[in-house]
Amino acid sequence: MGQVDLHVHSTASDGRLSPTEVIREAAGRGLQYIALADHDSVAGIAEAKAAAAGFAGLTVIPGIEISTDIPQGEVHMLGYFFDYTDPGLLAKLADFKNSRLKRAERMVGKLEGLGIPVEWRRVKELAGTSTIGRPHIAQAMLEKGYVPSFKEAFDNYLGHGKPAYVEREKMLPAEAAAIIVKAGGLPVLAHPLTILEPEAMVRELLPAGLVGIEAYYNGYTTEQVEGLLAMAARHGLTATGGSDFHGIEPDEETAIGGADVPLEVAERLIALAKEKK
Repeated sequence: MGQVDLHVHSTASDGRLSPTEVIREAAGRGLQYIALADHDSVAGIAEAKAAAAGFAGLTVIPGIEISTDIPQGEVHMLGYFFDYTDPGLLAKLADFKNSRLKRAERMVGKLEGLGIPVEWRRVKELAGTSTIGRPHIAQAMLEKGYVPSFKEAFDNYLGHGKPAYVEREKMLPAEAAAIIVKAGGLPVLAHPLTILEPEAMVRELLPAGLVGIEAYYNGYTTEQVEGLLAMAARHGLTATGGSDFHGIEPDEETAIGGADVPLEVAERLIALAKEKK
């Protein structure tokens, strides 16, 4: 178990634990650094930082994960050490939230057309005050017994190109990186091995201000991590890492701190943030 996790989700997007609960879990596991990186949301950061004040030795790094699109699928951009009160950033995130709401409504409609009705009211209940996402729809499907797992909900219905999938409002990875940079932050390419040509994407994002790639990640083998570390070195980038913990299926997921991210990863990111100021 590592002491660093720079990719954790909470109820501010599509995680199961509140920001306070995430911090308690991280402190209980002996972490020194954690980044709350909710999908298109910064709503949990202030709560997480306040909760961490009660635990000596635990530092919360402001984070976000912005979803973007390319013709071959999705690319996710992580951001760190940005001003999470920046008005321009908050306005853009409000647009994202509204777009996600409309998208989720259309996906629920598609499921009904497939003979898999889920109640929109229940999806909203599951999301609470957070941004509605596909995991909330998947959870509603699971409750109804339509699928045995979240994976099957995505693999058969909600994933890219599947029958109930609805495209998001389009944003390119470079645009997301620019949003993070404009708010004073550091853009990092999330889980690169989910991208068809990760190194080509890295080259494309360098002019947009990319500073790192997520090399230590849930499920990556030693060989994959070493390959990503070499890629980062080739392009002068910082390697980051995290569990991508959501807490939806605890028995299936990597636990908070479970991606074995070295302590020096957080220290390098902090040093880079100081250089950028």
